[in-house]
Amino acid sequence: MARVFVYGTLKKGQPNYYRMFDSANGKTEFLASARTTQKYPLVIAGNYNIPFLLNIPGQGHRIQGEIYKVDDRMLRFLDDFEGVPAMYQRTLVKLEVEEWVAQTEGEERPSAGSITEAFVYSTTTYQPDWPSLRSYESYDAYGGHGLEYVTREGRD
Repeated sequence: MARVFVYGTLKKGQPNYYRMFDSANGKTEFLASARTTQKYPLVIAGNYNIPFLLNIPGQGHRIQGEIYKVDDRMLRFLDDFEGVPAMYQRTLVKLEVEEWVAQTEGEERPSAGSITEAFVYSTTTYQPDWPSLRSYESYDAYGGHGLEYVTREGRD
């Protein structure tokens, strides 16, 4: 089992959240809400208004998101869904726990403020102007930014 930190359309209440719990993709368990310990630019870019976490540590904001425990099948699905390695790269990131919800057997429940690690899908392959785009601390596809996310089913 691996831990994955999601910050975009895979979060609760977002357009691709259902994919996290489609048993055909594998198994998933919500663990915690957290934020990155380092700042990163989280931008909305491209023709489909996709949220991208640019792998530029020290710029932007500490990004808010969710930690999930996933099995190998789900991890392979997520790698494919996120276009690894061309579109996103899966790397480890340090996270500060905001609220740990899950009780994992044999493990102590991390407290708020503690540091843990999880994989994140970020990118080093982006357009030159993306670092100058507005950066967000938390992504919401339905937010007031006016950049409507285009689902895969809605793309040409």
